[in-house]
Amino acid sequence: MATRGTTEMTIGLAHYLTVSAILLVLGIFGIFLNRKNVIVILMSVELILLAVNLNFVAFSSWLDDLNGQIFAMFVLTVAAAEAAIGLAIVVIYFRNRGSIEVEDISTLKG
Repeated sequence: MATRGTTEMTIGLAHYLTVSAILLVLGIFGIFLNRKNVIVILMSVELILLAVNLNFVAFSSWLDDLNGQIFAMFVLTVAAAEAAIGLAIVVIYFRNRGSIEVEDISTLKG
């Protein structure tokens, strides 16, 4: 009877940093390549904040220190408040103007 060799793959710090870098690049591309839709811009900012949180948690686990995880919780709280307030502003603007395109919003400058 032949037995298969067991190969265990552990997920290390480099894997987390790679996923975080991919999230960061997607967020940056979302902001700079799509400047017409406010919702996509807000979602891209959230992707960037998630990449930062993943870095905090990965380094916190790697260093056996809880400070990174605690800081990530604060960043998540701020990100949730930013998303709620940002979407509320977008909804109110859409009700008043009928559009949420960035070109239309930029006319609000004084």
